[in-house]
Amino acid sequence: MLKQKTKILRRLMIVSDLGIVTIAFFISHFISNSITSIEYLNFYIWILPVLLFVWSFLLYYFGMYRSFRVKRIPDVLLIIFKTCIVSFILFGSFMYIFKITSVSRIFIGLIFIISAVIMSIEKSILICFMQNIRRSGFNYRNILIVGTGKRAQRFIDFIRKHEQWGMRVLGLIDNDLTKKGQIVHGHKVLGCFQDVPAIIHDHTIDEVFFVVPRSWLSKIEPLMNILEIEGVPIRIAADFFDLKLARMKQEELSGMPLLIFESAPDKFGQLLVKRAVDIVLSGLGLIILLPLIALTALAIKITSGSPVFYKQKRCGLNGRGFILYKFRTMNVGAENQLESLRQLNEMSGPTFKLSNDPRITKVGKFLRKFSIDELPQLWNVFKGDMSLVGPRPPIPSEVSNYDSWHRRRLSMRPGITCLWQVSGRNKITDFDDWMKLDLKYIDTWSLLLDTQILLKTFPVVIAGDGAK
Repeated sequence: MLKQKTKILRRLMIVSDLGIVTIAFFISHFISNSITSIEYLNFYIWILPVLLFVWSFLLYYFGMYRSFRVKRIPDVLLIIFKTCIVSFILFGSFMYIFKITSVSRIFIGLIFIISAVIMSIEKSILICFMQNIRRSGFNYRNILIVGTGKRAQRFIDFIRKHEQWGMRVLGLIDNDLTKKGQIVHGHKVLGCFQDVPAIIHDHTIDEVFFVVPRSWLSKIEPLMNILEIEGVPIRIAADFFDLKLARMKQEELSGMPLLIFESAPDKFGQLLVKRAVDIVLSGLGLIILLPLIALTALAIKITSGSPVFYKQKRCGLNGRGFILYKFRTMNVGAENQLESLRQLNEMSGPTFKLSNDPRITKVGKFLRKFSIDELPQLWNVFKGDMSLVGPRPPIPSEVSNYDSWHRRRLSMRPGITCLWQVSGRNKITDFDDWMKLDLKYIDTWSLLLDTQILLKTFPVVIAGDGAK
């Protein structure tokens, strides 16, 4: 029920916000026409759909419609401010790129200012209204909690801290007959399992929450059957496992409810945008950098013969094998010399790093210094084996020597650049430190973080802080 109400509220808010931008559009046109006598309305009407799309996307992206019931006025004002600034920059860039000079700048500026002001007032009023009806005792749902243990007590604390959820604990239920009438964490134990039918008949119960130990799961099924027949909504707290990293979500597979625990990013929309950006930028990169790729291939061919490209099996998303492409920077047969150099390894752990590696050719040293040898990996990105940003793809022999916690870096699609690349990789000699950076990337991933890493990569490449 709460989820359905949240969906309805979200949809109403989206419609309301689109309406505000539309109203701001017509008000701005009226004001601009009075000041500067701008063109007729039909000359500008094409701008409205663009504005509606940009505003709705950015409001959603910045989290306006996520958990609105728990937001404070400063939270929504900050979201509106960020949306206004970013949308103005995007729209201004759009007009500059397509050389649209006939649109009144006063008109455009007024749209953003009026939209932000009206939306700020509307959201502030809505938040104050929701807070006031809570204080007046309205819009509450009476809940019965089955369970009296530590988890149930933590759940009661959550409810106390979030009055805006609109839940009122009517009492507790325990399987132990001797606890009936006791006060647990400020609430009375109304009875045991067999008392529940009478309790829901004598009191107004909107929902029953089961916050019970795993050992009780087989015991609560008869009680759940009674509640199902009576038509009382049931919720079961599923925090049965003390997992530190994985995030839980619920899905349904052909009618079968499933609990899903994921420790990798699961933001499907943002991941879809990430993949689209990978395809576009890698495709453009291959086209734009084709002359440089051809010259590099020719330089390798002339100085050290064939092959021009170096192909190696690497581990991708969740350990999937794929062939990684690089420009060859070492002598032919360099892999056969690896064991003789193993004692000179400067990196702890299963990977190998060596300054002034004697196997590297003169041209290869230059290519590595400016990361030109990585350019063929744009094809790996375009194909989907890799991403522009992500943990570097390891070779299978390294993965076989990973500790358990190292393997979580495989839960994200590997990339050409990553936090390690832009955090002084040549100065990092502890393999565990490298892995911690990769896991930090996974745990804090967002499109904004990818953008920041890409922007930091260019100075690193230009400065010649290449691979060893």
